[in-house]
Amino acid sequence: MQPNTNTINNKKKIFNDPVYGFISIPQEIIFDVIEHPYFQRLRRIKQLGLTHLVYPGALHTRFHHVLGAMHLMSKAVATIRRKGHEITEDEEQGVLLAILLHDIGHGPFSHALEHDIVNGVSHEEISGFFIDHLSKEFDGELDIALEIFSNNHPKKFLHQLVSSQLDMDRMDYLNRDSFYTGVSEGIIGSDRIIEMMDVKDGNLVLEEKAVYSIEKFLVARRLMYWQVYLHKTVVSAEFMLIHVLRRAKQLIQNGERLFGSPALLFFMQNNITLSDFKSNPKVLDNFAKLDDFDILGAVKVWQESDDKVLAELSKRIIGRKLFKIEVSKEPFSNERIAEIKQKVKTQLGLNDAEVEHFVHSDILTNNAYNESKENINLLMKSGKIVDVSLASDNLNISALSHPVEKYFLSYPKL
Repeated sequence: MQPNTNTINNKKKIFNDPVYGFISIPQEIIFDVIEHPYFQRLRRIKQLGLTHLVYPGALHTRFHHVLGAMHLMSKAVATIRRKGHEITEDEEQGVLLAILLHDIGHGPFSHALEHDIVNGVSHEEISGFFIDHLSKEFDGELDIALEIFSNNHPKKFLHQLVSSQLDMDRMDYLNRDSFYTGVSEGIIGSDRIIEMMDVKDGNLVLEEKAVYSIEKFLVARRLMYWQVYLHKTVVSAEFMLIHVLRRAKQLIQNGERLFGSPALLFFMQNNITLSDFKSNPKVLDNFAKLDDFDILGAVKVWQESDDKVLAELSKRIIGRKLFKIEVSKEPFSNERIAEIKQKVKTQLGLNDAEVEHFVHSDILTNNAYNESKENINLLMKSGKIVDVSLASDNLNISALSHPVEKYFLSYPKL
């Protein structure tokens, strides 16, 4: 029987991406995965959570991001092959699917709620469950993708292209987040960096002449963290949303009836852990139904809650009446925090337990390059492998390898 060519051709779609231009779907299985409801859910999860409250253009989604990362991955595969390293067709399919699905485990508003919707289960672990489930559904066609994603594939450089300090994930999100926020400091020379990629002893390396491009990449990453990801107003909004969910979960588990979608209420009523994901298929099914709209729809309704804490926090998020936030290089004293709490308690008529949802103090950590983790290695002309922080002829990269910590104190404007 002749294959239906119309059906096959119909899977060779092209996406028009504002960052890279046209992105083509290289293989039919990739089209089928993109069409799956699990993947389409990423259209309903913003890449940068509540960042649009500071940068109004930051409304792009995880769907945008993973397509862009897949596009960069196809370029990286072509470069590495051209330099004489074998990547089979099955491995290419696997690594493209691994990067396409690397963020599929993100919950609503991404990192902001990662430890409140579920208890101590990372989005990487949930992504692994999704990929495993999809592989069973697609008769094992994603088995290699799962091996690469989980770092169980013998060619370690394939995993490093998906998850390392210079992976296609970071390459895309710096370019994309810079584009949508308008923060030009995040723009990196991803094409040049990819062209400089090579493999040595089974690991991903870059040619020696890439050192300045890497330096710019690391500087861009640090600047984007301070200007976008850890922007103090974004941090304030995210902590407010975290405490809205915590309060709602507290009330629901104390027997109060609150509005929520069935999927959201499932996670509000139960303290879901890693073992639940492994033992109960309903957990992943319910997680797959959760997106930003579940949270925002609930928060809009919770503005009218009889509980003053939940109502007040919800009104402030919906109306963008965000908490004031102070950032300092030194920790805030217990006396200062106690003084702020007393003022907030008096102003809003709160008790000791309730005020904990209104005054937040924590640490912001910006680590552009972690030398103790998987390093970015340069292949010198002599054939020697050198860590990028040692190869640079100035102090920028060495300085960037030290994490910068700042302390913040967030509370309602008094």
